[in-house]
Amino acid sequence: DSNSGDDLERECSRKPDRKLPEDCGASGPTAMLSSDSSCLSSRGRVIKWFWDSAEEGYRTYHMDEYDEDKNPSGIINLGTSENKLCFDLLSRRLSQSDMLRVEPSLLQYPDWRGHLFLREEVARFLSFYCKSPNPLKPDNVVVLNGCASLFSALATVLCEAGEAFLIPAPYYGAITQHVYLYGNVRLVCVYLDSEVTGLDTRPFQLTVEKLEMALQRANSEGVKVKGLILINPHNPLGDIYSPGELRDYLEFAKRHELHVMVDEVYMLSVFEKPAAYRSVLSLEGLPDPQRTHVMWATSKDFGMSGLRFGTLYTENWDVATAVASLRRYPG
Repeated sequence: DSNSGDDLERECSRKPDRKLPEDCGASGPTAMLSSDSSCLSSRGRVIKWFWDSAEEGYRTYHMDEYDEDKNPSGIINLGTSENKLCFDLLSRRLSQSDMLRVEPSLLQYPDWRGHLFLREEVARFLSFYCKSPNPLKPDNVVVLNGCASLFSALATVLCEAGEAFLIPAPYYGAITQHVYLYGNVRLVCVYLDSEVTGLDTRPFQLTVEKLEMALQRANSEGVKVKGLILINPHNPLGDIYSPGELRDYLEFAKRHELHVMVDEVYMLSVFEKPAAYRSVLSLEGLPDPQRTHVMWATSKDFGMSGLRFGTLYTENWDVATAVASLRRYPG
């Protein structure tokens, strides 16, 4: 789960049968050519390359999976965040009679944002657990099949092809694929330092100064930045942004008219009280609510990664409508 975005370039360069694309990193892959995919378009070849790269590790793992007794020297998968310890609890709960019900409305085309009863429940759920100062509105909720689809949809509707998002690095590497496949949107890394440089600093600390430097670097390279991606709690660092830090990042984005996509998929997976996690939706008076978009899903906090369910909350009606228009394809 913790691949760096730079893995794309390393992956291209170390495979003799896959040429390093002309555009990597902030620019993104544009020409993944291979001899066995001549029937595909250039876009199709990029999509196939992403799939092949992601699946290679899974294939290797499943061919030599660790078992304490049968295969003690096998591979242990540390790259997939799945809570298998909850399977017995989940299967019992999901098998109860109140879950086994199909009403006529569920067999009909829904509102593309998701069924109203579902969006109402999501709004109540997020209002409570995000500690929102005001009840969140069901009309501002969009339901898709997981945060991966939300990343793809948001990137597509917020950016022109070739534009970019800032993202603190290291970061969950699959986001590179999520934002590129449909929207042809790229990532500009905001590099974090592992060394502590002062009394009030911590390893891998994100600062507004680093955001400004990354934005200036992108501008000097001719890369148009349209937004900032924040992962809170952070994957893979496990870092938690304080309310003051969140507000600083949002103020930075407002100054530069950037959208902020906030991934809070680990919202309920913080177990240390002193950590004092706060959702961005708990802040009084967001600096730019029309450009702040919050994602959450059941895959981590509920241990249900196979039941694809992700939610977007945004005050921007145009963004909600555009994302909902894409819902009919993945959802």
